[in-house]
Amino acid sequence: MSMQTYYLLVPLAPLAGAIIAGLFGKAIGRAGAHVVTIAGVALSFVLSLLIFQDVEAGNIFNGPVYTWLQSGGLTFQIGFLIDKLTVMMMLVVTFVSLMVHIYTIGYMSEDPGYQRFFSYISLFTFSMLMLVMSNNFVQLFFGWEAVGLVSYLLIGFWYTRSTAIYANLKAFLVNRVGDFGFLLGIGLIAAYTGSLDYAEVFARREELAGLLFQGTDWPLITVICICLFIGAMGKSAQVPLHVWLPDSMEGPTPISALIHAATMVTAGIFMVTRMSPLFELSDTALSFVLVIGATTALFMGFLGLVQNDIKRVVAYSTLSQLGYMTVALGVSAYSVAVFHLMTHAFFKALLFLGAGSVIIGMHHDQDMRNMGGLRKYMPITWITSLIGSLALIGFPFFSGFYSKDSIIEAVHASHLAGSGYAYACVILGVFVTAFYSFRMYFMVFHGEERFGKGHHDHAGDHDDEEVTTDHHHGLAPGQKPHETPWVVWLPLVALAIPSVVIGFFTIEPMLHGDWFGSAVVVDVARHPAVHELSEEFHGAVAMAVHGFTSLPFFLAMAGVVLSWFFYLKKPEIPAAIARTFKPIYVLFDNKYYFDKFNEVFFAAGARLVGKGLWKAGDQGLIDGLAVNGSARLVGWFAGVVRLIQSGHIYQYAFSMIIGVFVLLTLWFNRA
Repeated sequence: MSMQTYYLLVPLAPLAGAIIAGLFGKAIGRAGAHVVTIAGVALSFVLSLLIFQDVEAGNIFNGPVYTWLQSGGLTFQIGFLIDKLTVMMMLVVTFVSLMVHIYTIGYMSEDPGYQRFFSYISLFTFSMLMLVMSNNFVQLFFGWEAVGLVSYLLIGFWYTRSTAIYANLKAFLVNRVGDFGFLLGIGLIAAYTGSLDYAEVFARREELAGLLFQGTDWPLITVICICLFIGAMGKSAQVPLHVWLPDSMEGPTPISALIHAATMVTAGIFMVTRMSPLFELSDTALSFVLVIGATTALFMGFLGLVQNDIKRVVAYSTLSQLGYMTVALGVSAYSVAVFHLMTHAFFKALLFLGAGSVIIGMHHDQDMRNMGGLRKYMPITWITSLIGSLALIGFPFFSGFYSKDSIIEAVHASHLAGSGYAYACVILGVFVTAFYSFRMYFMVFHGEERFGKGHHDHAGDHDDEEVTTDHHHGLAPGQKPHETPWVVWLPLVALAIPSVVIGFFTIEPMLHGDWFGSAVVVDVARHPAVHELSEEFHGAVAMAVHGFTSLPFFLAMAGVVLSWFFYLKKPEIPAAIARTFKPIYVLFDNKYYFDKFNEVFFAAGARLVGKGLWKAGDQGLIDGLAVNGSARLVGWFAGVVRLIQSGHIYQYAFSMIIGVFVLLTLWFNRA
């Protein structure tokens, strides 16, 4: 087969699996559903490896596959851009998705929607692959909206639960806000360049840089880039469009891993990196990106400190790490951003699937206050979760260290407006990340065994997992946790390996060897941060050894030690701090009141506007004036005409004579 056939098969194989499992799920049964979807994703992964080897040999493809339509000089095509940025994303997406598919066999084994779930996650993989492989804005937008639609279906997978319906609707609506900005950016590009093809648009970028937005003195390129980034703010959950992501925990744990690891939430990071030729022309847009990312990295990390639901802790760590990636984009360290995207995909998927393994072992109890001491009952889950946590906090030699430390150094080297604020946020975020990560680790795997006792019964603590056939959540008195089946722990082991080694082996070519080539464009004269990093880089080993003496390492260790002291040695201290600083605790517990603000301002405002339009527009104007008013007018006219309809012929003849007389009089007067 030709290489172009491989390009087509990569997204179409998961699509075929999704169609077969979705339409013929009852006929092929549970085993058939997971076999066909796993086979499709596995084929995509193998083909991605072959394409990776071809691209490494210097073969880059950029061309159309199918022309959809032509309108007004614009051509709408399905096409592929296969370069090193694309193949890196293809490998990450297909590998993590394959692990999630395998894991799902064990996790969803008792769920009645088994075949439907496999169909959805396979369709999700197809959508993400179409997004990352696109060579034009139309296909990019198709993949962008498709992952949003399928995530809506997955977050609300248990559609009989009101909380799941609320969560998926919230995700859908918040992403539509971001997508509106994204669509405006694409529209401006089409209007001013007459093309939707990446290569043609990038070729005219200097021309765009010299134009002003019509009717203003704003640079057009700045408006375009900010509009595009607003789309990324929705998909990649940046403040203030982050509110959907924690509630997406209402979906099953496998999809939490898939959404938060390698796919949907990283779409915005990938898109800005792909658009680096445009963003490099606007320092204003880059500063906007930088400040938004820094705010998300630190302030969303704070919220992880007060969470008791194991999945929500990992969800807030995702928000924070997405902030780190966005900060890297803001200082033009695009390669560092996607490098962290890659390493984060492995250890974050590992942490989510590890959390799901704990949930299974705890009989679907997600409250960390009911756990403790699981290390001896679930050894594989314990060691893989420890690896994921060390990678997350950036412990030297682990994958997260190489990417996270590179982001911090890139921000430190930047002189862009807002870089000082961003550096303070990312450096303080190291301590916060270490504290909440190991708070979770110690509460779950070490200390007193709190399961099988009287549970905390807090509203919402157990709202994030499925309703099982059992009548309770958690272990009954006398029950003990258990290690999960091999289909659950095998993906944990497979993800733990790259969480340790992938950063060590790839940092030099990806960050300091121009591996991405023309896929990533940086104006080194104006934005020298990554260039300065490369000058100071002396190998992965030297970087890790030096990491043991750096400020981020000491801050991370301080977070680990403090969490150990608070939650294993003196567990009464956190409660005392919460009482002492109650206003701050309440602020964190209510997530900075973003949800309340949206509910009062936007939702109530929309209801008020809707009620006004209903009363004034629908009832008053349309029903009252147009429909009922016209009916009343016809009725009044008919009533007047009816008065002269007597039925006597002599009256009609007399009226005709009078009418003729009046007409003749008017005629002669005119003459």
